[in-house]
Amino acid sequence: MPEPIRVIVSGSGKMGRAIVEAVDAADGMTPVGVLEKFAEAPALVLPSGLDVPMTADEDDAFDEWDGDVVIDFTNASWTPTVVDAALRRGVRPVIGTSGLSEAFVASLAGRCREQRLGGVVAANFAIGAVLLMHMAKTAARFFDAAEIIELHHDQKVDAPSGTAIATARGMASARGRPFARNVPTSETIAGARAAAIDGVTLHSVRLPGLVAHQEVIFGGLGQTLTLRHDSTGRDSFMPGIVLAAREVMGRQELVVGLDALIGLA
Repeated sequence: MPEPIRVIVSGSGKMGRAIVEAVDAADGMTPVGVLEKFAEAPALVLPSGLDVPMTADEDDAFDEWDGDVVIDFTNASWTPTVVDAALRRGVRPVIGTSGLSEAFVASLAGRCREQRLGGVVAANFAIGAVLLMHMAKTAARFFDAAEIIELHHDQKVDAPSGTAIATARGMASARGRPFARNVPTSETIAGARAAAIDGVTLHSVRLPGLVAHQEVIFGGLGQTLTLRHDSTGRDSFMPGIVLAAREVMGRQELVVGLDALIGLA
């Protein structure tokens, strides 16, 4: 019987805890530690009764726990530190952090290629969200105008979401040119329509009670087409995260986007 995949999870907030529990429940993998920048306890106690050790020091985490994979969904200022420490020990990254720069992703791709390490960076790990992005690229060829409304919980620190940015870029790429965009001649409140990528206006909603939601609206002569996905709980991301953690073990390069792992790219 093969040894289980040893997983280090970066972050112990709501998302981090959910990931640890998902890894603990998955066949063929085990959580060996939690890297938490603000760790105040020696271990994270899971409902299963497992005590997962926790540390605030990234070097200690990767030196002591002998991980195969690190899963990071923290923030764009902390993720590069985690990834650098991981790659120096040959640990494969699975990253869902929002707001990462294109330069960082390009650098990570180069390092993974040089070290022949598998890795995944994805804007969204919910299968339904990935399907929405795929369908939006298909529809983009048939409409001249489109807007995106993304809705998230009020604790999200960045706007617009990484999923919205990736969706807009994918739509423009599939279309082959920017969308036609309404630009008002007068704004009653400055900035009301300021956010846009390649002609796609982006709207960000932040409210308690939301998790992660996105609506893509296409407009054409006498018609509109609306695509929407709703993540009503963080559990929606877990199958994709577990899939990515398995996949990186057999790859030797960075994969950007979950679509490549489920046969959509």
